[in-house]
Amino acid sequence: MIVVDVDRASLARVRLAPSAAQELMAWLRLTVADGRHPVYGAPSAAARHSLGHPDVALVASLLPATGPGYVPDLLTPQPPASHPTQALADQLDLIGASDAALVSRQVGYCVDFGRRLPAGTFDAVSSGTFARRAANGMRTFWKEAIADGWGTLREVLDGDIASRSEVLARRGVGDVLGSLHQELKWDGQRISVRKPYDERREIAGADLVLSPTALGWPGLTVQVCTPADAVFSYPADAIGQRRPQRVKALDELIGPSRAAILGDLGVPRSTAELSDRHALTRPTVSHHLGVLLRNGMLVRQRRGKLVLYRRSARGDDLLG
Repeated sequence: MIVVDVDRASLARVRLAPSAAQELMAWLRLTVADGRHPVYGAPSAAARHSLGHPDVALVASLLPATGPGYVPDLLTPQPPASHPTQALADQLDLIGASDAALVSRQVGYCVDFGRRLPAGTFDAVSSGTFARRAANGMRTFWKEAIADGWGTLREVLDGDIASRSEVLARRGVGDVLGSLHQELKWDGQRISVRKPYDERREIAGADLVLSPTALGWPGLTVQVCTPADAVFSYPADAIGQRRPQRVKALDELIGPSRAAILGDLGVPRSTAELSDRHALTRPTVSHHLGVLLRNGMLVRQRRGKLVLYRRSARGDDLLG
């Protein structure tokens, strides 16, 4: 059990904010595990290819092979109160400027949890280059795997924040904390999170950031190793309550594969990319795209030698 005592000053400084770094790390973990998101599908071929970049591989080396596990908090700093377009850049600046002692301590935690790290990871830590390279690796993965779809993700995260901000204004911070996740309880003085190990922390006179996650859905990530950098990353309601219901309804209307493809085309994608993301053959994807296109659900555009497809306004209406 993780138990976090929270003083009144910190309760007054609770804020809701999306964390681009948290979303990035969630998608990187799924990519490393060759997994599939229940709503957004599998990471693209470009995401998987980026794992070959040495700085992306450096960050990936710290991730647990399977299931939940410790990830250095320095890789997911609290999102600063920046303009949304600047938030990721500010987080990457914080990561790149991480103190060498902090880097060594948190990488050491990975070893304490039984993680076997490559020699290159220890070399980066001992040479003092880890923080700069980690920031560059995350920047590279973002450009390859997330940047094109960030606008769509932000709509989901901002929608969750707007909803919880209304609860915060009407019923107070206790109701917000108590509704984040079934494994998290708030008793008016402390947060308790059900985990298979014991940890006790205190947050006093510091920001407490509540950050919705779409790509980390449906998990809860608790970041309290450094209480002054505390973040609770909880599953966004818009994913858990609305989107699966719409996809299920679409399954019944147009079939699960075609519904999944339509749901994935909030950003332009090629036939080859859709084939990779949905584990379908290219002729099958082409057939589904043709049906959706003929019925006005998609628009088609050419970018160089690539033909890209994206949902039309009519497609958006059907999805909604």
